[in-house]
Amino acid sequence: MQANPDVPMIDFLGFRFHDLDTVAAARVIAARDPALPFVYVVTPNAQHLVNFTSGGRAWRENLYGGWLVLMDGRVIPLFARLLFGRNLPTASGSDLTVELLRHHIRPTDAITVIGGGAALEKALIDQYGFTNLAVHDPPMGFIHDPAAVEACLAFLAAHPARYVFLATGAPRSEILARAAIARGGMRGVGLCIGGSLLFATGLVKRAPVWMQKAGLEAFYRLAQQPRTHLRRIFIESLPMLWILLRARFGGRGILPDADRGEP
Repeated sequence: MQANPDVPMIDFLGFRFHDLDTVAAARVIAARDPALPFVYVVTPNAQHLVNFTSGGRAWRENLYGGWLVLMDGRVIPLFARLLFGRNLPTASGSDLTVELLRHHIRPTDAITVIGGGAALEKALIDQYGFTNLAVHDPPMGFIHDPAAVEACLAFLAAHPARYVFLATGAPRSEILARAAIARGGMRGVGLCIGGSLLFATGLVKRAPVWMQKAGLEAFYRLAQQPRTHLRRIFIESLPMLWILLRARFGGRGILPDADRGEP
């Protein structure tokens, strides 16, 4: 259990996360002593929470192993407000990444990125002037290949950094982060942020602000990449609506009482 003990947590239907918005979360991350042992930050969205309820303890351990667990996106907060009258703080991976890049990470800071490739590396250097950047791009399906996972861990060990962006998607990033903690001897903060660096550099265009605020960003991504996002929205994320409706009108939480572990 790595949860930050200095930040209060919120319980929403049995799921617990830190009471931080984007700006506050970035400040907490930037203020952490870079000499301390490696920890990681997770930003669960609707897809995460669907798997959190049905994917067994492995998913819950991935999320609750985070030093910071932040509420991603606007869909769950929207329905939390409409169905339960609760205002939940949000700190999406995309917004958090931009906040760190613009206001906290200096060009000379040590930064390691797992995922993204040469185009992302060039964009980060060109746009942010990073002088101490290391990027490792593992092959597709690497998380199922022990040798490829070990190559990622060896790269992390060989390139210690204050900020470690794990841009390989869920749950691969979280699994890799937990493996780094288990291996030991590493420092810095791992940020499980999916494709956020692609948005931050403009390599992938993000939805207009009004769509983000309306909770429609997923549908903008669907229009851009229908094959990739069709399953993500309608199969992997949409069941969250049923879970919330069941909780609202059936009096049930996201998890059975027996499975509500402390992060």
